[in-house]
Formats: sequence, structure tokens, C-alpha cells
Amino acid sequence: MSAQLVKELIESKLENSRVYIKDFTGSGDHLEVNVIWPGFEGLSRVKQHQTVYSIVTHLVGDGRPVHALSMKTWATEPAELASPSDAYYG
Repeated sequence: MSAQLVKELIESKLENSRVYIKDFTGSGDHLEVNVIWPGFEGLSRVKQHQTVYSIVTHLVGDGRPVHALSMKTWATEPAELASPSDAYYG
């Protein structure tokens, strides 16, 4: 459930974003978040990550639903995500 919740939160806050989430353990607490959002254009990678993390920070950390969160962000869709694997919720 955590993976779906994270996806829905990001998409609700970043209008016109595409979010793919990979659950590394199957338990929903170790996630890789991949976010494509035109609003990232012109922002540094750090600022892009801060933007996403600010949306889900209340879910991440010890004693919270998500123990580990890694992310990748882009302003436009990269070729490597053009056909996400079945491991991604999209």
C-alpha cells in the first residue's frame, strides 16, 4: 500500500507528472521513485529531489511506512523509462 500511496501523493501535488515506483522488497517499505514532471525544467537535480521529498517526507523514516526511498527525476521522459518494466507501478 505504501508504494501506491506515495505514487498518488506525488501525482496529486505535481500536476501532469508521471510517477513510476519500484518496490525492492515487496513489502512497500523500500522504494525507488521515478518522477517525470515538466516543472523540473531548469531546476537542479538537488532541487528536483527536494521537491519530491517534501511531498512524502511524512511517510519516510524509522517507524514510518517507508524505510528507504531512492529517487530519480526528469523534466522529460528518458528513453530508459519509455517502457517501464512490470516491476514499476505506473
